[in-house]
Amino acid sequence: MGNTSSMLTQYDIEEVQEHCNNTFSQQEIVSLYQRFCQLDRSGGGFISGDEFLSVPEFAVNPLSQRLLRMIDGLNFKEFVAFLSAFSSRATPDQKIEFIFKVYDLDCNGKVTFNDIMDMLRDLTGTYISEQQRQQVLTHVLEEAGYTKDSLFVLADFVKILGSSGLKMEVEVPVD
Repeated sequence: MGNTSSMLTQYDIEEVQEHCNNTFSQQEIVSLYQRFCQLDRSGGGFISGDEFLSVPEFAVNPLSQRLLRMIDGLNFKEFVAFLSAFSSRATPDQKIEFIFKVYDLDCNGKVTFNDIMDMLRDLTGTYISEQQRQQVLTHVLEEAGYTKDSLFVLADFVKILGSSGLKMEVEVPVD
């Protein structure tokens, strides 16, 4: 599976399925493997950040730099695991864990007010002022029972987002 020129065996497919908690069907894994091989232009069995940026939809995403931190150098199994949060079969907790990782830039298991502000800057750019961002975030946190000094862990994200009905899905075309 490390060499992208090889074919996936039934064992490989089942191993990847198990690794991603069965969020993708066997047909979807085969389609994802074909896409992985297209992206892996060097043929080394890993996708670099530059190769990910060759996908136009990814390159224009305001969060692409945050996501690159999570995906640079993925092998196929890790690639599928990364995408599994976007599967219609992923649980809300799997989706929330993914969102938490996007916010937790330093990977310390905690999200601060400043981490959330950085995310808002990425998403809003120059459309709103820094002061407006701070006011909005402070208000939202207070509404949820938190302060600017709160440290958020994954359980807080689950509590806040758990009943939000997250819609984070990408359809995998199958032949």
